[in-house]
Amino acid sequence: MNLSDAKIMVVEDDPLMRTFTINLLKRLGMVHFHECADGTAALKAASTFQPDLVLTDIHMQPMNGLEFVEKLSKARHIATDRMRVIFMSADSSRETLSAALPLGVVAYIVKPPRLGDLKSKIEAALTGL
Repeated sequence: MNLSDAKIMVVEDDPLMRTFTINLLKRLGMVHFHECADGTAALKAASTFQPDLVLTDIHMQPMNGLEFVEKLSKARHIATDRMRVIFMSADSSRETLSAALPLGVVAYIVKPPRLGDLKSKIEAALTGL
């Protein structure tokens, strides 16, 4: 899949980090975005937007990224079989990583993301879609 064709959902409670991430994605030639401030909004939006890739923070309220990804994987009304998830968090603690990785995410990026790292992880995630 070409990066310019990918539908990306950015789930981030910090408006500055959300804007920063969207701007990085634009620099990569991506044009199809949906922004959400938390997991609750993202879960609702995923059924209509049907993203190819979700970039989500972990520490958010009222629904954090871990709970969002768990509920997303169980949602029968959302086509998740081709959807990929990358966690983006400033938290790289062992506890957070051990909770995040078993959820079937394809990558974990420590914030703030660097353009090269973001590009390589997105390309790897979208390979085969």
